[in-house]
Amino acid sequence: MTALMPWERSGSKVSDRQLARLAVVYVRQSSMQQVADHQESTRLQYALVDRAASLGWPASRVVVIDEDLGRSGASTVGRSGFQRLVTEIGLDHVGLVLGIEMSRLARSGKDWYQLIELCALSGALLADTDGVYDPAEHNDRLLLGLKGTMAEALCRHRHKASYADPAVMPPYVVPPW
Repeated sequence: MTALMPWERSGSKVSDRQLARLAVVYVRQSSMQQVADHQESTRLQYALVDRAASLGWPASRVVVIDEDLGRSGASTVGRSGFQRLVTEIGLDHVGLVLGIEMSRLARSGKDWYQLIELCALSGALLADTDGVYDPAEHNDRLLLGLKGTMAEALCRHRHKASYADPAVMPPYVVPPW
C-alpha cells in the first residue's frame, strides 16, 4: 500500500483510531494567584471539552486533568496531572490532547519534545485553539517544535509573566466552536 500524498488526505486529522481512545483536556495555570486573578483563562480551558465534542468525541470519552492548576510548567516535578497525562498516552489510552495553548503543557524543551515524541509513537493528536496537530506528520511536528521553543524562551525571559498578561500574550479571541 502506498502512502497518500498530503493533498490526497481527508481534511480531518481525526481518525477512528483516535476516536476509539480518550480525549484529554489538560488544564493548567502557573500559580494560585493566576487561578484567582484570571478565572476567564480557567473557564476557557474547561470549555475545551466542547472542542473535543466538536471533533467527534462523546462526553463520556473526554477526561479533564486539572490537578496542575497553580503549578508552573517549567518542570514536570510535582505535576501529577502531567505525569498522569504522559502515562495515559504511553498506555495508548489517549487519541487527543487538548490545551488552550499547546506550549502550556510543558515549558521545558526536554519535557515538550518527549511529549511530542510519545504522542507521535502512540498516534495521539494534539489540539489547541489554533488547530489540530499530528506529531507524526513533519509539518505539524515542526510547528509544535516552534511553539514549544517560543514558550520556553518566553518562560525564561519573563519567568513570572502570565499568559493572561496582555504585555505577554495579546487578548484571546473565543473561537467559533
